[in-house]
Amino acid sequence: MELRVSSRRIFRPLLAVLLIGSAGVFSAANAQTQPKAPDTMESRVQGCTACHGSHGQGTDNDYFPRLAGKPADYLFNQLQNFREGRRKYPPMNYLVTYLSDDYLHQIATYFSQQRPPYPPPAKPTVSATTLSRGEQIVLHGDVSKQIPACVACHGKALTGMEPAIPGLVGLHADYISAQLGSWRSGTRHAVAPDCMHTIATRLTDEDVNAVAAWLSTQPAPHNPVPAPARSMKTPLACGSEPQ
Repeated sequence: MELRVSSRRIFRPLLAVLLIGSAGVFSAANAQTQPKAPDTMESRVQGCTACHGSHGQGTDNDYFPRLAGKPADYLFNQLQNFREGRRKYPPMNYLVTYLSDDYLHQIATYFSQQRPPYPPPAKPTVSATTLSRGEQIVLHGDVSKQIPACVACHGKALTGMEPAIPGLVGLHADYISAQLGSWRSGTRHAVAPDCMHTIATRLTDEDVNAVAAWLSTQPAPHNPVPAPARSMKTPLACGSEPQ
């Protein structure tokens, strides 16, 4: 089964994002010659909220994920990955090219503190067998394939774990599927050891679609706060997560 990403849906908001974000990036690169824009958090996140929602809640576009409530270090790591080219999506790569670590960390902290409501869970569009396979991998893993359970790292409530493991609830199935495909192909990668690449390469297309489908149908957590740091021992070493 082929994993497909709709380029039209991904790039439809591109022009709007570039128009909103270009002023901030351009002035950062040409601070001596350009008028200084108001340096408020509201102005800093305009390029983010155009696609990710006014409070980082996500939108109905499948490929723009929820940012709100994710651990600050996770969001900061992703912004660094976009800036350094470890994660590739042209609008994001462009917007953060000239931004400093301190600037990016403040943006990450802002979104980590947001608590907008979660969207209603998606209605299942796959078979009960597929959903069951997704539930199995998420909650228990697959020992025969050396696939750890998603909850072993992302928390029992799937809200993530401090300081840098993201929550998985409130994401669209297409987004989850696309990210797992990117991890598997190496289009998306992280600081070594890249545990998500290791895990994703053990998943079949059917596994990816099953996990994505099941996660997208889960209701909002009662407590959206990520689990405390080191509250669980992760099954694999990950370069982006201190052990």
